[in-house]
Amino acid sequence: MAEIGKTELLKVLRGTESELILDGGELGELPFSIRGMAASYQSANRVEAFVYPDSAQTLAVTTQRPKAQVGEFALLKVVTVNPYGAFLDWGMERDLLVPFSEQHHEMIEGRSYIVYIYFDEVAHRITATSRIDRYLDQEPPPYFEGEKVNLLIGGQSDIGTKAIINNAHWGVLYSDEVFEKLNYGQKTTGFIKKIRDDDKIDLYLHKPGYGEVDALSQKILDHLKKMNGSMEITDKSPPEVIYEQFGVSKKKFKMAIGGLYKKRIIALEKKVIRLAE
Repeated sequence: MAEIGKTELLKVLRGTESELILDGGELGELPFSIRGMAASYQSANRVEAFVYPDSAQTLAVTTQRPKAQVGEFALLKVVTVNPYGAFLDWGMERDLLVPFSEQHHEMIEGRSYIVYIYFDEVAHRITATSRIDRYLDQEPPPYFEGEKVNLLIGGQSDIGTKAIINNAHWGVLYSDEVFEKLNYGQKTTGFIKKIRDDDKIDLYLHKPGYGEVDALSQKILDHLKKMNGSMEITDKSPPEVIYEQFGVSKKKFKMAIGGLYKKRIIALEKKVIRLAE
């Protein structure tokens, strides 16, 4: 079923050489001009198209894809500010409006902001807001510990970096568990570390537990062989040194070398790790 502000695979009801009529479900029939487009559209049974309100207050469709759709958060740049508000570049011909009433702080031309995109039924237009908290944490978190999730990196807090989880909830990445630069508005993946009693969510940037140990163990062994059988990086090394070499937290590194030691593949000394003889 078609939804305003989203890309949908729509059924072709009928068509001519210049226009297709698409099934918009509850939105009704949607005309789609195919002038100047590939001939394959004339015989298409379905068309992947973005549904949006046009300037005449009616609905239109296009094969253009915006940088983000209704119901999503995204980092978008302000291209102009006028008496109506700020206008953002979202990859479409017409820029996306953020009315002044929907600006958490006054937006400045040339800067980028995380916004939420929604359909304003009163104004009959797709609109954005930087007052994003009202669209987050509306439902209890449905995640399980260790679950892989999509993240949009937000601002900093006293304990770490805030991130939007699956376009639905705030979570936090603790400063002492992140050893790489995270940029505001960056999209990445992470894992659910813990859901607290107050429904606040703690995150890992990398897979927790023993899931990575095998691959990490091989990486450690490869490095040891490269270093002629010994290395000065140990479980006493600073977390930053460990992450720079192996790309994991100190906790995961210790788990890996512990497993290798139990298998008698390595020998642990005070300041070095060696391949066992």
